[in-house]
Amino acid sequence: MDVVYTWVDGETPGYAELLSQYARRKLDLNPNRFRDNLDILRYSLRSLERHAPWIHKLYLVTARPQVPRWLDPEAPGLTLLHHEEIFDPEHLPTFNSFAIVCNLYKIPGVSRRFLYMEDDRLLGRRIEPSDFFTPDERIKVYPKLGATDAGELHDSDDLSPWESALAHSNHLLDQRYGRSRRGSLHHAPLVIDTASFARFAAEWKREIELTTSSRFRSKHNIAPEHMYPHHLLHESQAVSVPTLQVYRDSSYLGLDNLWPLTCIGLRHLRLRRPKFVCLNDNFGERPHPVSVRLTERFLEASYPEPSRFERR
Repeated sequence: MDVVYTWVDGETPGYAELLSQYARRKLDLNPNRFRDNLDILRYSLRSLERHAPWIHKLYLVTARPQVPRWLDPEAPGLTLLHHEEIFDPEHLPTFNSFAIVCNLYKIPGVSRRFLYMEDDRLLGRRIEPSDFFTPDERIKVYPKLGATDAGELHDSDDLSPWESALAHSNHLLDQRYGRSRRGSLHHAPLVIDTASFARFAAEWKREIELTTSSRFRSKHNIAPEHMYPHHLLHESQAVSVPTLQVYRDSSYLGLDNLWPLTCIGLRHLRLRRPKFVCLNDNFGERPHPVSVRLTERFLEASYPEPSRFERR
């Protein structure tokens, strides 16, 4: 099984100007979505090599000409992919993660089933294919407690782009399967089956095209990382992992400028050692230097050995 990462670096020369050229709202320029000041991807690849050595190939999807400064593009088992290789040209440039995820199943040569990893995700301990598949090969889904915004809110202007996409996804699922309250998923890697995603994309062709053509997260976009696994659950092609196991194996930490909270959160991760970790950038405009240093030390202490994907 392969693994696919998505990555962006807002500090690439010319990227900020390109972003400003297409942005229509202040939130389109939110630095939390494009900043890469911690090199978390570097440590994520170290965690992958240590804790999932059975992974076959790795694909890194990003915008041309972006390449992490530390990455060896010629590393064995690595394919660096730019957006034009999976997007229609008229939809580029894109700054919309929903659009990017909608197109990952088109990656040439990717395994029939692959793990989708965002660039702020890490592995805390050994994982196995059994963490993602049942004995009868159905996909395991890791839902959180609590419900996402109901489908009837999909036309609301009071939701964030993320909340709006969840509500619209729920609206579409309600139309197909009946009304239901659906939880969001915890921060574990998502298995994408290319054949079932192609059927999913055909089922909601118009909505996929609208999302793919949106350069930024926009009203009536879908959130494929929410809608696709819930579609699989409705079709009995996936099963929900029990709640206690979800919270035992997965952990989310918002990296905050209140550095004592960051310190406590990182210590908690060291003690718990969950399988799946998300370190989400919540720094705002100016990351606090103490919070940044604490996180850097955590990453280097947790994953000190370079991976084969790094320049020597």
